[in-house]
Amino acid sequence: MHRLDAARVYRLAIEANAIGGRFHAVAEEGIAFREIAAWIGRHLGVPVIRKSPEAAVEHFGRFAGFAALDAPASSAWTRVRLDWAVRQPGLLDDIEHASYFDA
Repeated sequence: MHRLDAARVYRLAIEANAIGGRFHAVAEEGIAFREIAAWIGRHLGVPVIRKSPEAAVEHFGRFAGFAALDAPASSAWTRVRLDWAVRQPGLLDDIEHASYFDA
């Protein structure tokens, strides 16, 4: 999610006095990690290759477990409870058009 959308949802939770509330502030659901890696690889001009689970652990170390997670989340309840909506570009559009890769 875009940092400005994240900041807004935190502000709304504080203003709503939502102490102890658990909010999922995801802008998009179901973007595969490999799709994100492919976009980043394309912008950096590096190949993105498939690795076996064992090779991924060897290459990425402890991060491999995180990358392999299938942990879908929904922000539907957060959107209703806090009257929140995503306003900024989605992750892949942001990667495509932001200046993250400018030298």
